Amino acid sequence: MDLTVLHLAAPAVSADLRPSGGQLLWILDIYGFLVAGSLITMGTLGDRIGRRRLLLLGAGAFIVASLMAAFAPSAELLILARALLGVAGATLMPSTLALLTGMFPDPVQRSFAIAGWMTCFTVGEAIGPLVGGILLEWFWWGSVFVIGVPVMLLLLVTGPLLLPEHRDTAAPGRLDPLSVGLSLVAALSIVYGAKQLAGTGLGWFPLLSILVGSLSGVVFVRRQRTLSAPLLDLGLLKLAGFRAALGTQTLAVCAVAGSQLLVIQYFQAVLGLSPLAAGLWTVPSVVLGIGATLLAPRLARRLGPGVVISTGLFTAAVGAAMIVLTAHQASLAWTVSSFSILYTGVTPTLALTTDHMVGAAPPARAGAASGLSQSGAELGLAAGMALLGSVAMAVYQARLATSAPAGLDHRSLLESQETVGGALDVAERHPGEVGNALRAAIDLAVSHGLQTAAVLAMAGFLGAALLAAISLRDRGTSTAGPGPVGNPDHPKELRR
Repeated sequence: MDLTVLHLAAPAVSADLRPSGGQLLWILDIYGFLVAGSLITMGTLGDRIGRRRLLLLGAGAFIVASLMAAFAPSAELLILARALLGVAGATLMPSTLALLTGMFPDPVQRSFAIAGWMTCFTVGEAIGPLVGGILLEWFWWGSVFVIGVPVMLLLLVTGPLLLPEHRDTAAPGRLDPLSVGLSLVAALSIVYGAKQLAGTGLGWFPLLSILVGSLSGVVFVRRQRTLSAPLLDLGLLKLAGFRAALGTQTLAVCAVAGSQLLVIQYFQAVLGLSPLAAGLWTVPSVVLGIGATLLAPRLARRLGPGVVISTGLFTAAVGAAMIVLTAHQASLAWTVSSFSILYTGVTPTLALTTDHMVGAAPPARAGAASGLSQSGAELGLAAGMALLGSVAMAVYQARLATSAPAGLDHRSLLESQETVGGALDVAERHPGEVGNALRAAIDLAVSHGLQTAAVLAMAGFLGAALLAAISLRDRGTSTAGPGPVGNPDHPKELRR
């Protein structure tokens, strides 16, 4: 909820805090970046200090950071609050997934439990825009961050009563601080550099950022090999199926996250929908996605996870292709239909790839496996919003520069190119022919940006589908119990 609701609030944030284009992207992206960079640490920490304990600590921190974001007086402080939210949010996902893995040792029950867990994410995506849209109709943009407060308060009250505690009693309690820092630097630097390349083109600073991140990642991996209690269990990455599921999931999430952000922006900027109406028109995709996610474990037992995952991702690619072909028509029916097909194809694959990964890990390392699984998902989420969002913004700016009306002054043009919300404000300040022509130019530029991003999303879905079809063909993954990590004599490894 906390991530998707911000899609609707972005225009209001732009109008109130007046962030630059780069600051707005950081407001949207920094939460996912910090979650992605902290998940491995939090997953391992949960194994050592207790998954329920970490979950409750994270809930308390989430409340504090949510209130900071809600009342942030400037773009800089909002970015800081979103960063703290990311660190707090990183405690929640690996803890809940690892707790589920311990509560349902039977593989068939575990598969369905993880599908239900993933469905809760999908429901949260639906609730976020709907509740956020209602709040934005009546209150200021900061109210969308308060949504998480009662949820976390409920968790703090009921968690100690209902959740069992699980931890790895054989693992040492101390984390390696250098490994924690290296993992965070690697994730943040690589994604930031990629975002800058997509938004501004080739340059020495984004290339340097990617290089720093890559070197940090290499040093991080090398250090794990020398530690008696590593932060990252490299044995997980030695499993071919684990690697393939992780890569498939990351590609799929990257494609769907960027598409979702841009489609919601398209609803408001081009189709003229209110935030509430834009949220309501995401409901069809969410309902279909929930049904597909709950059906996926049964289909995977019959057909094999590779077949179900690759078929779903190919379906998502068809939805992205429909967006490419119809975005210029400014049709609500085509846009809703196209995105619903895309979303229905991709959501069940996320549950299956997650189950594939956590099923390969021994129970004592469930937190580490969950953290690594969700690191791929969150990194894909942040990268998708950053990369596809930056590419769409670059296309938008270039198209607006060529199609803006001749009567628009240079300063207003530059303001219009900063953000779509800012451009709509400029159009309202220029009544008459110039304002109408600028409004038409904005619609054209946003549509071209969405089409370009949809082409990239389609390529990502097809690449992920091919990877799943080739590498995730083992029917036993979702129904066989977990074996020792990296054991080549285990039957699952022999089948692979």
